[in-house]
Amino acid sequence: QGHGEYIELPDEKDFFEASKKSTNIVCHFYKSDSARCKIVDHHLKILSHSHLETRFVKLDVERCPFLTEGSPLSPSINELRIKIIPTIALISDSKTKDFIVGFTDLGNCDDFSTEILEWRIARSGAIKYNGNLLEPPEQKKKKTNLLSGGRKKNIRGHDSDDSSDGDEL
Repeated sequence: QGHGEYIELPDEKDFFEASKKSTNIVCHFYKSDSARCKIVDHHLKILSHSHLETRFVKLDVERCPFLTEGSPLSPSINELRIKIIPTIALISDSKTKDFIVGFTDLGNCDDFSTEILEWRIARSGAIKYNGNLLEPPEQKKKKTNLLSGGRKKNIRGHDSDDSSDGDEL
């Protein structure tokens, strides 16, 4: 049934077939020219191998107008209203339970960890998770101030050894 791998579905018909065959689905709606969609692809490929209970798929938004824009005759039927990419739909029992839209829920940065995405998907119930669902996992990377090379400057522009995180002028 495609569990254990991350595959692209050719069209909307295949999306509906997949949702009938698998209880849990993580579906990435993407555009091929989006760098952020490539970041999501990288993480979902890793997660698909370790979560065999869920089917991981992706679908190009340009090949699924009915799902993303709705039917002109009945705009509310099956419309997912995808306006921002990447969007990840989390589906259980053929019903969309949750969406991850952009990177806001993932730390609002491009270099989020696979663990953060795993935790966020697990909060919807689409995958099994061994950690604490109430708290996100720790980010492994430390953020540095790219403008000053990670070193703080005092008001006169000299390096400061002060390790406080207070506001500086």
